[in-house]
Amino acid sequence: MKLNPTDMKPIYVQIAEGIEDDILNGVLEEGSECYSQYQISRMFNINPATAAKGINILVQEGILYKVRGLGMHVSKGAKTMIRRKRHPDIAESARKLVLDAEKLGIGRDELIKIIRDVTIPEKEDK
Repeated sequence: MKLNPTDMKPIYVQIAEGIEDDILNGVLEEGSECYSQYQISRMFNINPATAAKGINILVQEGILYKVRGLGMHVSKGAKTMIRRKRHPDIAESARKLVLDAEKLGIGRDELIKIIRDVTIPEKEDK
């Protein structure tokens, strides 16, 4: 998980997105323990309340859940929830990319080549 101090997003949102990224990348497995607000606050030298705010976003969305006495855990189905949540963002980014390409006179074939040149290798869906 990384934080970007120059990002316009609030730190607590970056924390929530960072935890989501770690879930999607398999760093945090479904059913496993998640970082605590105190671990996050020490990692990034931030107020524990800020870390808790980021965690609580994911609790409210059902991506994380609390086990009394054992901390936060990743919910079963968390990856699917995150993918569903983020899909509209990807669609909007793609729409904007196509509109920007049109403004610049970049045709479909050239745009596809650009996308192919920057894509990561395909992964098997888990």
